[in-house]
Amino acid sequence: MTARPAQVLVEGPGAHRVEDHTPREPAPGEALVAVHAVGICGSDREVYQGNRPEGYVRYPLTPGHEWSGTVRAVGAGVPASLVGRKVVGEGFRNCQVCDRCHAGETTLCSAGYEETGFTQPGAMAATLTLPARLLHPLPDDADLTAAALLEPAACVAAAALKAAARPGERVAVVGTGTLGMFAVQFLRAVSPAELLVVGTRDDREALSRRFGATGFRLRDQDLPDDFDVVIETAGSASAARTAAALLRRGGRLVLTGIPAPGADGLDPTDLVVRQLEVHTVFGAPPDAWAHAVRVFGAGLLDPLPLVTHELPLTEFPQAIELVGAGDPKVGKVLLRP
Repeated sequence: MTARPAQVLVEGPGAHRVEDHTPREPAPGEALVAVHAVGICGSDREVYQGNRPEGYVRYPLTPGHEWSGTVRAVGAGVPASLVGRKVVGEGFRNCQVCDRCHAGETTLCSAGYEETGFTQPGAMAATLTLPARLLHPLPDDADLTAAALLEPAACVAAAALKAAARPGERVAVVGTGTLGMFAVQFLRAVSPAELLVVGTRDDREALSRRFGATGFRLRDQDLPDDFDVVIETAGSASAARTAAALLRRGGRLVLTGIPAPGADGLDPTDLVVRQLEVHTVFGAPPDAWAHAVRVFGAGLLDPLPLVTHELPLTEFPQAIELVGAGDPKVGKVLLRP
């Protein structure tokens, strides 16, 4: 007997059910995607627990913003050649007409915040229907399980593009989670002279080196101060300061982590005197998505070693618990519709 299509519905903080799913036929400009896998991150945990900032979630909600799948149908105005293609998709539902959208900065859309899996139905369901313009086709032989991690990879791709590391430069990554390991891979792809990873857990050294790190140090060890580029991914209260301290005068810093309010800020005197160049990243605009998909298709990005658990949709609460347990053996958790 074939299982009926299902979806997760979070009715409000701490309340959810798994119910039957009815695919929504694509309207003009839309595509219907059969979901292969959907990743869970800390923001999904916030949705379930009810501590996501006001305005950044709308209940009841089917979560899921990190996903991969295959296009099953398209609406009017969408190329029929998309049907059957393996795809991933952007989450931000930008307006396309404000000045920020026209500048390509779709994550800064001035029309307000709308995102798949937070204010719009997400991918913790058998299918997802969304604007076809948000899709990024993958190579025909792409591993869709690995591709489910391309959303966080795209966020790091945005950081890598802003860092603009050049071959032969000395680069570093602060943070050893999923984002940190992606940052290592993106930086490794530009052939740095040195690639240092700074973290808080020595059990992440082997994986860091597997992805291309040439050095590894714990945050409380003596750290160098002469790197050209540093990408911060940790999001801890002191991570930004740690990252800035690694830089040479005139070095380039990209911050991606979002610490709790009241975290130690960067010293403006230090920034000015050392003429540090500081960039920040929130989400991923289209060029970052395209970059992540390109690097993945070229075989320079390997997300699979980061996946430690794959569970069915019915085990949504167990998956959420895994993500927040703090167990070092838990990496990326995927749900499979």
